[in-house]
Amino acid sequence: MAVNATVVTSQKVRAGRADEYQRWQDRMNQAAREFEGFVGAEVYPPGAGEVNEWVTVFRFSTMDYLTAWLGSDHRQELLDDARELFESPPKQDVLQGGSAAAPEAVTAVISHEVRPGCEEGFLNWQQKTLREQEKAPGFMGSELFEPVAGVQENWVVVFRFESRANLDDWLASDVRKELLEEGRNYFTAYDVRKVGSSFSGWFRFDHGRDRSAPPNWKQAMTVLLALYPTVMVLNLTVGYGLEKLGIREYIGLFLSNVLSVSALTWLLMPMVNRAFAFWLVPARVRTRRVQLMGIALVMVCYVVFIGVFGLITGQIW
Repeated sequence: MAVNATVVTSQKVRAGRADEYQRWQDRMNQAAREFEGFVGAEVYPPGAGEVNEWVTVFRFSTMDYLTAWLGSDHRQELLDDARELFESPPKQDVLQGGSAAAPEAVTAVISHEVRPGCEEGFLNWQQKTLREQEKAPGFMGSELFEPVAGVQENWVVVFRFESRANLDDWLASDVRKELLEEGRNYFTAYDVRKVGSSFSGWFRFDHGRDRSAPPNWKQAMTVLLALYPTVMVLNLTVGYGLEKLGIREYIGLFLSNVLSVSALTWLLMPMVNRAFAFWLVPARVRTRRVQLMGIALVMVCYVVFIGVFGLITGQIW
């Protein structure tokens, strides 16, 4: 299922309170995961040399699910708890639809307050702007999001460049300044937010819609789960054979590493990811029971592998 509803929020965190903010944001992310239709969340810290403005992105499978989250009492309570962390009220844009971003792109989100009755002129102006953007170095694409009745009144443009430098050059260009002067005939205000990412840092699971990345400690546990039996099997088979052939140890080790990395990349890790997707995919870990069950299963597999190879090598006792 495609991601159909996204809310992009920017918030200026008070100086010296970034750690408090990150702990609060973790609570907000966890609360969102408990809502139906949740797909993923991303948090982007301020870029180097920029104001202390953090950007968060929440994705839901439908607009109904997103609006239920936005209007929930739980979310409002969390926002009330965090008022002292922010210099001003957070700003947000709701985007309906949209395609996936390129992995290495840098994104700008621009919200426009379009004058009543000037929608057609704004759209024509936006097309003219897009034609000029296409000539800019590093431009990768642009998407226009219409207002969402009762949720989002502004028109939002999201465009991507290959690098932050390319994006900054376009935003500061004379061509864009001229276009903005012309565009003021159609909108009363606009707000620019730059994000040092393409909103696409998702760990890709081929079998499902969720592309959010599991925590590093889970990735480490699953890599170890696949790596240990791979190394043991290679040592008992290929390693033994190479030793019998008189292959020097450092060359044999290199060949074994080539085989183990290949097996992990194209065979074992995809299998482990599929088997433990219920525990690895953040959106699916909705309860502590699932979390503990995943950890327990991985630990059981560790014990089984150790026991099996202990028996094979005759060193179990």
